[in-house]
Amino acid sequence: MTGLLSRAMAQAAVDPATLPLRDAHLPDAPGWWPPPMGWWLVAAVVAVLFAILLLWRRHARRRRIAAEALFDATVDAAQGEAARIAAMSELLRRAARLRDPSADRLQGADWLHFLDEGPRARGAATFADVGGVLLDGGFRREVDAAAVDALRPVARARFVALMRGAPRRWRLPRMRRRG
Repeated sequence: MTGLLSRAMAQAAVDPATLPLRDAHLPDAPGWWPPPMGWWLVAAVVAVLFAILLLWRRHARRRRIAAEALFDATVDAAQGEAARIAAMSELLRRAARLRDPSADRLQGADWLHFLDEGPRARGAATFADVGGVLLDGGFRREVDAAAVDALRPVARARFVALMRGAPRRWRLPRMRRRG
């Protein structure tokens, strides 16, 4: 059998130069358009994440505006300076209770320290600076209007910050669209 195989191979020996063969050619590289399906999926995921981010920021902005409107409406509805301070204190205590259930039991310097926690603008007044009127201003007959005016932006900013992470159980008023 071995002889038969070697004889067949000798008869089949052909000069490779005479064969009509060509070199193996690789196909052209795929074009950049249209992209493969995986890139379409990546683009879709990125677009969905971007849309979610925009919707979340829009929702956060609306909640901030609603919290500011609630604060302004409640404080403006109060009659007199002492009532305004009491309204600010009540709003801050409610918002603080949403963040920490035991926060409404804090008194004095501990309460002011709790209100000073968290981020605030550089150079902004703190409750340590203007918070003294918040502690006892609601119980006074006469309160300095300048002290109330100094307290209001600090209390408003902290109220909005506390409400930022508040759960939905405390309903904020709906804002009408202007346009």
